[in-house]
Amino acid sequence: MNFKNFRIPYPVDDRYSKKAAYFSMEFAIHQPLKIYSGGLGFLSGSHLRSAYELKQNLLGVGILWKYGYYDQARNQDQTLQVTWMEKNYSFLEDTGIKFQITVHEHPVWVKAYYLNPETFKTAPLFLLSTDLPENDYVSQTICHRLYDANVATKVAQFMLLGIGGAKLMDEIGFNPDLYHLNEAHGISSAFYLYNKFNQQVEEVRKRLVFTTHTPEEAGNEKHEIHLCYKMSYFCGLGIEEVKKITGTTDDMFNHSLAALRFAKLANGVSFLHGKVSNAMWSKYENICPIISITNAQNWKYWADKHMYRFMEEGNDWAFDDRKKYLKKRTFEIVADQTGKLFNQDVFTIIWARRFAGYKRAGLITNDEERFSKLLNDQKYPVQIIWAGKPYPVDHPAISEFNQLVHLSKKYKNVAVLIGYELALSKRLKQAADCWLNNPRVPREASGTSGMTAAMNGAVNFSTDDGWIPEFINHGHNGFVVPNPGYAHMNVQEQDDYDLNTIYDILNKEILPLYYDSYYTWRQVMKNGMRDVRFQFDSNRMAHEYYELLYK
Repeated sequence: MNFKNFRIPYPVDDRYSKKAAYFSMEFAIHQPLKIYSGGLGFLSGSHLRSAYELKQNLLGVGILWKYGYYDQARNQDQTLQVTWMEKNYSFLEDTGIKFQITVHEHPVWVKAYYLNPETFKTAPLFLLSTDLPENDYVSQTICHRLYDANVATKVAQFMLLGIGGAKLMDEIGFNPDLYHLNEAHGISSAFYLYNKFNQQVEEVRKRLVFTTHTPEEAGNEKHEIHLCYKMSYFCGLGIEEVKKITGTTDDMFNHSLAALRFAKLANGVSFLHGKVSNAMWSKYENICPIISITNAQNWKYWADKHMYRFMEEGNDWAFDDRKKYLKKRTFEIVADQTGKLFNQDVFTIIWARRFAGYKRAGLITNDEERFSKLLNDQKYPVQIIWAGKPYPVDHPAISEFNQLVHLSKKYKNVAVLIGYELALSKRLKQAADCWLNNPRVPREASGTSGMTAAMNGAVNFSTDDGWIPEFINHGHNGFVVPNPGYAHMNVQEQDDYDLNTIYDILNKEILPLYYDSYYTWRQVMKNGMRDVRFQFDSNRMAHEYYELLYK
């Protein structure tokens, strides 16, 4: 295949004719391609699947991570072990395209690989690598580990995505009408484009849109501006000029703030996050408008079609039988990993996503007395599964994971699994009766795991954050911890309130409903499946990107 004058290799729908290049550090497309860490990747993977389904004129630009995020293994005592395994992919095509970018005043060779749309039914995806014999070892390591802990390496990774991706568009002659940055990691592309368009900021602004995922300032990447300059991040521009065009007043370069100033339009990833983002950035001058486009997941990839079919047919026996089969199949994985035999007839709570402090994985274990009572209840038996990957150097998150592992040894109905990636994620959503989600409000920008859980007949039980206010109608299609106005609470008060309310709703509403009134429980499952089907299918999201962000 010739990549010199690249065109989307299928007929494009006229509604989506504008050419877009979608830059993301991670893409979770399918289990065999391990180039993602968590929600950001799950989102961009679903986006590319929907762009393919809708026949949009869009391609993806990412990085081919040699060791992926990391492989989650266990130490001798079953606690978390971080391992790094080289990944090889026979299904990626070598484009034959090689070019140089400057990193740390030093030429670095970049090679482009291609994921054909027909391989996994996605929009075309180009992946960049510096792992080439022409490069010195340090340059080769730029694409080794996703979100490398070394600051200079991480800045170089951002440059590979941004500058490398923008230069790739010139190499393949794609000439996008729009450069869409999924999070600010690729904002170095703006400096490349600034030079390309005769140093006219307006020409860059015309072509740049930005999706922000972080609902608090501290979570947005900032780096020392002199380090970025030394790394050649600004494509030859001097520090004073960079400060002038980005409106930077101190010596910290804020990637998200620069993106909000270079873009013509940005979006938050839920209605609530749009409001939070506008409030958060309003004190800064010259930022672009921020609208809301709520995240979504690809129904075709995630949903259990049999459950949907039985629901449409009104065949409750087959519907229940299918859910039990899905639970039983997942419990084989639990038994294989932990030696524990779970029961398909027992109410199953699952907490599974990236481990991060604000997501509070172990919240319900904070009151050990109530936790123990819940797990030993004979009238309303419960079994609980945790899974998720902490960032490999986030020691508090790793410690929380390990505490849950040690706690699980006391109970035969508690399991902590490793290897939380796309395949296990899908299995756990199929097995969950209750998908538990308890981030500290309002720190979850969107949080999409509950969408794919609902697509598999799991009932969401969540704090009122991210996408949840747009979805849950309490007792009808899920359960939600009512928002008491958290602004007046400190962290401890918030944790106590959420913990108490979770136990109240679980003991007084959810468990009695499941065990004493299963007919009604089944209806709650079906309502969730119906309500998530169109509103939170990524086809709606990909359509809205064209309608709202790209216009």
